[in-house]
Amino acid sequence: MAQLVQLDHTVINVRYEMDQAADRFRALGFHLTERGYHTLGSINHLMMFGSDYLELIGLPADAKEKQSGRPDIENAAYGINGLVFKTSDVDETYAHLQAVGMAGDPPKSFSRPVKLPDGTFDACFRTVHVRHDAFPGGRVYFCEHGTPELVWRPEWQSHGNGALALPEFVVASDNHRGEAEDMAKLLRADVEGAGDQLSVKLDGAKISFLSSAAYRGRYGALASSLAERTSIFGALVVKVGDLSEIRRIAKAAEVPIIDEASRVVVREETFDSVLEYIA
Repeated sequence: MAQLVQLDHTVINVRYEMDQAADRFRALGFHLTERGYHTLGSINHLMMFGSDYLELIGLPADAKEKQSGRPDIENAAYGINGLVFKTSDVDETYAHLQAVGMAGDPPKSFSRPVKLPDGTFDACFRTVHVRHDAFPGGRVYFCEHGTPELVWRPEWQSHGNGALALPEFVVASDNHRGEAEDMAKLLRADVEGAGDQLSVKLDGAKISFLSSAAYRGRYGALASSLAERTSIFGALVVKVGDLSEIRRIAKAAEVPIIDEASRVVVREETFDSVLEYIA
């Protein structure tokens, strides 16, 4: 059996509203890294966990009247729009994408400065994207970290809400079986499950593909709307040590929640993001 692919990170698009987004996610108990400035023109904050992370991606407010060069951010809807896998060799991954008919643009390199107590250093990345129409819910790509020691640092991995990892990524689709099968082909994996609820296993996590009915059944009034879209990246599942802190934080933040014994679901309405916390 082929080695399972690892999740690298997931992305929430906030466009030109990074200040507000940072405030909102801090209010939900996440520790955010300092703002990063990519050489590609985008900006970000990270919420770091053990081996994966959640990224807020956006554009500087003063770029709004200019050509940003990042239509994938500027023209995308608010909310969860990035699913990113680890790779140790972007060129090899690109060859695989070509072989399975899912290649987007060739690999690209970029960096961002990281300030540490002993100086400022460049965190370096190489990424390669899956063809943009392969998964209509958002961007799917692979990331090769040239400097992982500048990304995964212990001082950034402790969160007030107890967040530890991202064990599940939820896709809602009118073609959930077709998308699950395409993801399995992409990742050299198998489709598991049956009916309205399918999944593709990762190393330590999974991607769930739900029919629109199953998605609404799981998240009820907190579900994001597919509206005129056929597929969305519908939710992130966040593993915590226990649910007590996120219960307290969510109630204090006065955000819509589902509070059950085994989970707490939070809807961040401003940035159309559903976060399901499990212990």
